[in-house]
Amino acid sequence: MNTVDTGPAVPGAPAAISVTGLFKSYGPIKALDGANLEVPEGMVYGLVGPNGSGKSTLIKAICGILKPDAGSVSVLGMDAARERFAVRRQLGYMPQTSSLYEDLSPEENLRFFDGAHEQPGSRERIRETLKLVQLWDRRNDPLHTFSGGMRQRASLACALLHDPRLLVLDEPTAGVDPTLRQDFWQHFHDLCQRGRTIFLSTNQMDEAMRCHRVAVIMGGGILIAEAPQAIRDRGTTTVTLELADGPRTFELSDYPVELPRLLSRFGLQPDVRRISVQQQSLEDVILDMIAGEE
Repeated sequence: MNTVDTGPAVPGAPAAISVTGLFKSYGPIKALDGANLEVPEGMVYGLVGPNGSGKSTLIKAICGILKPDAGSVSVLGMDAARERFAVRRQLGYMPQTSSLYEDLSPEENLRFFDGAHEQPGSRERIRETLKLVQLWDRRNDPLHTFSGGMRQRASLACALLHDPRLLVLDEPTAGVDPTLRQDFWQHFHDLCQRGRTIFLSTNQMDEAMRCHRVAVIMGGGILIAEAPQAIRDRGTTTVTLELADGPRTFELSDYPVELPRLLSRFGLQPDVRRISVQQQSLEDVILDMIAGEE
């Protein structure tokens, strides 16, 4: 997958999500440890981190599903805890584990969840949503006959149905085939063009590279939140110059600053035959960051 423009979809956009000093413990285990995060409107914003880092707990706090021990969460200008019902009318949530009814069909599930909103969608919108996730031909089959990937698609359909301003998705493409995954991501960016915001967790680094920004969570706190390419630039970049008398290799720790200096030093010399650049992957840079915190 290709990277995307890492600037905000709407310059100077207000925060769709604002998390301040969030703490949550389960007995002796700190799931969130002073997490701070701000997600501007109109972005696809990724959340990555190892298992047990606090991703799902943070998502549930944002959606008002659990109450933090301390700190605050604002969603679209509303307090996620005190105004959770108003928040849910503007928010589409897809949990990591499906909460749909296994004995009902996708269409029946959508009709049921549709009734929870003050402005229910039409039959046409249900049809369009099921076609988007490629379940229209299986709309009448009970979910217990579906594969894991198909259940993911049904869960995403429920989150999309009422056209929310904010989508919060916990690993939405897990178990989804590559072609449909590409379709999902195209739809996510189409939604951003319409002013919607998508906040999602993922373990796929190619997906993280498609986000406008990525937050890395570890030990219940946010280590860094930047454009994915900016995070990559924090890693080591190896530059090899093929000179007449043999190759010379340089390791750059501040790629955007050091590479222009290196090129100005060697780039115009006639004995430079080729320049090759090898940058650390986003995954490797993030793993190095996490290792540094352990």
